[in-house]
Amino acid sequence: MEGPLPPLPPVTTAPHATRVTDANTDARDTSAAATGPVLRWLSLTDTPPPRRLVEADDTLRADAAFKLVCEGTALLWRGDYHGARQLLAALGRRVDRHPAKRGATPRETFHLHRQAQGRRARLLGMLLVPVEPGWEVPLRRAPDVREACEHAYGPSAPDGPCAVSLRELLGVVGGYEWRRKGVPVPALGGDRVYAYHGVFSPIRGEYVDLVARAPLPADRSLALDVGTGTGVLAALLARRGVARVVATDQDPRALECARENAARLGVADQVDVVAADLFPPAPDPDFQGYPLVVCNPPWLPAKPTSSVEHAVYDPGGRMLRGFLAGLAPALAPGGEGWLVMSDLAELLELRAPDELAGLVADAGLTVVGRLDASPRHPKAADADDPLHAARAAETTTLWRLTRR
Repeated sequence: MEGPLPPLPPVTTAPHATRVTDANTDARDTSAAATGPVLRWLSLTDTPPPRRLVEADDTLRADAAFKLVCEGTALLWRGDYHGARQLLAALGRRVDRHPAKRGATPRETFHLHRQAQGRRARLLGMLLVPVEPGWEVPLRRAPDVREACEHAYGPSAPDGPCAVSLRELLGVVGGYEWRRKGVPVPALGGDRVYAYHGVFSPIRGEYVDLVARAPLPADRSLALDVGTGTGVLAALLARRGVARVVATDQDPRALECARENAARLGVADQVDVVAADLFPPAPDPDFQGYPLVVCNPPWLPAKPTSSVEHAVYDPGGRMLRGFLAGLAPALAPGGEGWLVMSDLAELLELRAPDELAGLVADAGLTVVGRLDASPRHPKAADADDPLHAARAAETTTLWRLTRR
């Protein structure tokens, strides 16, 4: 995404004045005071361009850099690329000297934790590196990031010099490595699933294992996977013997990702990936519904701050509520809906203990069974994590739902 930046005078501490501006605007300088080059702002999030900017290199000490970013001044790096990475790590250590406080309640602790995460991301995002046309980073010892940037930002390279947060660029490069190497999924016999940038990777296997364990309905002719993401659950259902799986998502990256994974896993003939917000239109007037509908919605009713966080945070529980409200009409007679959810929101007091049961009842549904799994991710065992108590007690459940 791009963000606007009004013309600003140069910062007196900068070796050269540089201005960052919206990538969609004319780059001509309209400020009488700004005399340096103009850079376009490059960002995958809603983060606006910095309002103050100075150029920096390897002579800048970490304490001085930390003071500048805390005051709201971004640093455009002109030194060695690995020096920038070292400075970013040093800034991170300084931010982490003041960890999030623990609140009086789990809910308060969660919000304080999110505030601390936001502050950390904001401060570390103030270290910028230049990017030239062709996705070249014009710094000493800079790696070739062209393929990673094309994957994240799109095939069209910028037509002029840009500035990007080093933290974001490292995330882009790291995400591309995940994309290139894939994630092995035990429930698929160890075959790998490849996540596109911004599409949640199935690194937490509990929800996949639950879908692998749940008893399939007698009618295995058709299933619907709502919010398919990488397509891992759709592929798993196809591997388990469901003749045809319709997989929906509204994110174009997720749709392309799911199609590619279905082809890689040899189930492209069984999986039909469809662009839809939750439920697709009925294929014909005589359609009787789906014998099986599966959904693994975001688990926490909070605001996401990046594209990949949409798989974790769902403001107001929109997807959960939409899925439950539309499930009964989508089910075939005798069909089942599988809702895969963690109880982390309840443990953090973000959702009332009886709220999910109320939503199920209000949707005309009843619970006919459940399967549970305990967390296996490292944070569940990290006593230093502010949310450790909730994460350690977390249970992921596959709820088997039918129409009343």
